[in-house]
Amino acid sequence: MRWFGRGRCGDQDEGGGGGDPGGGPEGFFWGGGPFGVRRPLRFLAYKLGLDERQVGELAVILDGLKVERAQAELDLRRTSGGYADLLAADTFDEAAASQIAAERTRSAERVQKAVQVAVGKIHALLAEEQRRRFVYMLRTGLVRL
Repeated sequence: MRWFGRGRCGDQDEGGGGGDPGGGPEGFFWGGGPFGVRRPLRFLAYKLGLDERQVGELAVILDGLKVERAQAELDLRRTSGGYADLLAADTFDEAAASQIAAERTRSAERVQKAVQVAVGKIHALLAEEQRRRFVYMLRTGLVRL
């Protein structure tokens, strides 16, 4: 049975544990959505047993990744437009194509660097048992960086 959530913009919570409308923590955190796990910060806080300080610091780390990935998406759209312009031209401009490819490479490198920095910060933030749980979630595909 599906219960409709209390979230914004049509968010839905999947029913889960028992017959209670909240679906229990498992139904709440495993609700799905376009990116796999919805509400990743609350999900991680619950699964890893984070305290309030850790939740706040993890929020900053995840927000930095989100911003960098959003910028990479904008770069991809812009460079796709550049490739479209190249295809629309009467002659192919090899130098412009190389410049577009280089921009895509720089964008991917920025995301990779942001993930590397985030992993270091997460390692420093989590206790040993929390890291062990996080590693399990990464290896099983439950979360991704």
